[in-house]
Amino acid sequence: MPLIIIIVVLIALKYFEIGPFAGMSWWWIAGLMAIAFIWFEFLERMFGLDKRKAHEELEKTRADRVKKTFEKHKGSGR
Repeated sequence: MPLIIIIVVLIALKYFEIGPFAGMSWWWIAGLMAIAFIWFEFLERMFGLDKRKAHEELEKTRADRVKKTFEKHKGSGR
């Protein structure tokens, strides 16, 4: 995600010709976009990072559900 933010900021700085970024080539930004594409489409899947994030979200949801269930039963006198 930080890579995407950097790309957006660089595009804005280049487009509005702010500071030293006015003379920067668009190829640098296109290169960063290509790196981001390769990362998110291939490398993230290859390393399993996309599944890890999804698994962590499911595990957190399950833990919250279990916690709520035990709190509800604790309060009902069981």
